[in-house]
Amino acid sequence: MLDHIFLTVGDLERSIAFYEAVLPALGITVRHDYDGKDGHPDLKGFGAKGRIFFWLRQGVPAPATVHVGFVAHSEAEVKAAHAAALAAGAEEIHPPGPQLHYDPRYYAAQARDPDGHSLEFVFKSWQHPAVDA
Repeated sequence: MLDHIFLTVGDLERSIAFYEAVLPALGITVRHDYDGKDGHPDLKGFGAKGRIFFWLRQGVPAPATVHVGFVAHSEAEVKAAHAAALAAGAEEIHPPGPQLHYDPRYYAAQARDPDGHSLEFVFKSWQHPAVDA
């Protein structure tokens, strides 16, 4: 299990606004700013349930090297996150639906954030009991 990830973005304020609009659909509602020191960069974090696990930092993005899959707890969360991402300016990769090439119970949507990073919102029914599929 991962503890955290740093995502390098080209325009930090734009990315903060984007993720503040998208992540609440997945229950990720906590924000935290870390002022870098001793060679560590400033970080803008997002999390839930007492943990900050998704961090943004200013720099030169390399979107072809990054794919982030966010856990959704239902098909409705996948749809809500996808809709929020598109409304916030994301480019659609694929709309919500079953990903039959993986498993018929794998429900997901994908979009590109403002820097072009591939984001996936994923509900795997065998890992999470359906709330409102």
